[in-house]
Amino acid sequence: MTLKSVSTGLTTLVFSFALLALNSGCEVKSTTPTAESDLESGSTTGSGAETPSDGASDNGQKRVLIDGSSTVYPISQAVAEEFQASHPNVKVVVGTSGTGGGFKKFIAGETDINDASRPIKEKEAAHCKDNGIEYIELKVAIDGISVVVNPENDWCKALTVAQLKKLWEPGSTVTKWSELDPSWPAEEIRLFGPDTDSGTFDYFTDVICGEEGASRTGYTPSTDDNVLVRGVSGEKYSLGYFGFAYYLENAAKLRAVPVSATEDVADAVAPTPETIEGGTYTPLSRPLFLYVNKAKLARPELAEFLTYYLEKGQDLVGEVGYVRLGQETHAETAQTLKQAIGE
Repeated sequence: MTLKSVSTGLTTLVFSFALLALNSGCEVKSTTPTAESDLESGSTTGSGAETPSDGASDNGQKRVLIDGSSTVYPISQAVAEEFQASHPNVKVVVGTSGTGGGFKKFIAGETDINDASRPIKEKEAAHCKDNGIEYIELKVAIDGISVVVNPENDWCKALTVAQLKKLWEPGSTVTKWSELDPSWPAEEIRLFGPDTDSGTFDYFTDVICGEEGASRTGYTPSTDDNVLVRGVSGEKYSLGYFGFAYYLENAAKLRAVPVSATEDVADAVAPTPETIEGGTYTPLSRPLFLYVNKAKLARPELAEFLTYYLEKGQDLVGEVGYVRLGQETHAETAQTLKQAIGE
């Protein structure tokens, strides 16, 4: 199970659209197929769509609708594929609108589960309450946001949090590598990062820039982490950030930069499963979540899917490149689900 395999369909669609737009002289913008079209074509990827209250499609097949974080997507997609192999009567649709974009659909009652790479915000929780949506939070993995550069970059061996802040903070005037370190090339830095609907964007700006959402605007944003991978791998003087799994999947064409939480680059730590799990890769390690509409757990297919997710998903977490939960945290998460189901 690889990220490359789960993203092939989306990549083909976007590429075809780009060619059409290029021939017609249109501006190309990133897009994600809708769940309606995905359900018609039989795909398990795409944005969430409103579903009947019993979770059944027009042909009577049961559905589980998931949207949200592109970081959590590889885990949910891997679990969905395994689950559907033994539950052919259930269709699991997994979308990637970003954590914030997914919460908008979750709050509107359009999805059953929201993948999230950050905790729910107070205003999102308030909107859930206003709409009568009670939810549970389930931790599913640990991630280490990876700062990456092109493999041809032979000068940037490590970065401090202070340097990252100088580069990414609002109003940053840094445009060249030499402005971060005089010994580095006087070449323009090409920046790539998540867009503002992304939980990775929220977390990174909080721990690096000191305020959630505080970021420079002079960079190439995308909800699709594969777009960011292609951007950094294709530009010698580039830099970007995204989830650890996307770095691991593309390690042959990217280089992860060790990060120091102090002013001394000698203290820099590279993201690895060991440093992420052990808590030494700071401040960019973080938990990954599922948020579940509690009322919809009355549907057996959703309860069965989530039980399967927590029982089998930890093996898949490692396969797609994230770090498994500790035994105690996993047990607490499983108990939260059992209580919500009523077991």
